[in-house]
Amino acid sequence: MKDYMAPMEGITNYIYRNAYHKYYHPMDKYFTPFISAKPNKRLSFKEINEVCPETNSGLPVVPQILTNNQEDFILTANIMKEEYGHREVNLNLGCPSGTVTAKGKGAGFLGEPEKLRRFLDGIFSGLDMEISIKTRIGTDYEDDWEYLMSIYEEFPVKELIIHPRIQKDYYKNTPRLHAFRKAQEYLHMPICYNGDLFSPEDYKRFTAEFPETHTFMYGRGLIANPGLVSSIREGTKPLKKTLRDFHDEIYSAYRELLSGERNVLFRMKELWNYMCPSFSDYEKYAKRIKKSQRLSEYEAAVECLFSEQELVL
Repeated sequence: MKDYMAPMEGITNYIYRNAYHKYYHPMDKYFTPFISAKPNKRLSFKEINEVCPETNSGLPVVPQILTNNQEDFILTANIMKEEYGHREVNLNLGCPSGTVTAKGKGAGFLGEPEKLRRFLDGIFSGLDMEISIKTRIGTDYEDDWEYLMSIYEEFPVKELIIHPRIQKDYYKNTPRLHAFRKAQEYLHMPICYNGDLFSPEDYKRFTAEFPETHTFMYGRGLIANPGLVSSIREGTKPLKKTLRDFHDEIYSAYRELLSGERNVLFRMKELWNYMCPSFSDYEKYAKRIKKSQRLSEYEAAVECLFSEQELVL
């Protein structure tokens, strides 16, 4: 079995990855939040930290690239290979955000299949490195999935990570598992499942229906419960002390990295949007965390949550 951490903008950065790897079940791959490829690309300080070995402590990191321009993809991929030693890059065809899809990128690129085919032909012929793809099953219509799969079959895709929703689903409704089954029956390449794995019970139900699936990517469920994969693979119950140590490591790193209390609070509040429901009677504590304007207020709210409530995972 293989386990991957999904790329989530603003959350699963190198600070989060390093803390996770220290306290919980190690992932087989950690995918970076997407890096936008542009003409004459030069990586920003933030992007360098995401992909350089020095800030990733030997973690198996895969840079994810967002673009619909093959020259820009090739340029950025070559930077990853030549300057930072990466042997694999991942193409983002899954982001459902309107600001991304409106530009024909992410899941929006799936709505232009012939342009996508030319793009894939260009990057696979123009690069000497492994290329994996994270994809949804279409933009507006699930019926497009079979045609998209026929395009993917034309190329030596390292691995196809499938989130079986269309772009317009965003994260609503339930994953279209029949579309994932079609992929298992049709595709002759390694595939990975991604979508709505929030608990060990979700994992057991899915694997009972799809026992031939051996690779999984975890996103929102893992952020809500960082101990999720540890529970699945090791049978361990999430511990409040481990979560507290994990939180404190991330908090300390952000305080050291970011200037101004507001920036630190923004990052931590975003994380608690996912983690708070993992506690009993969390609502009033979540409000206190959200309303915190100073780090001292935030610290007091977090301390009360940890000392007064229990994990309900």
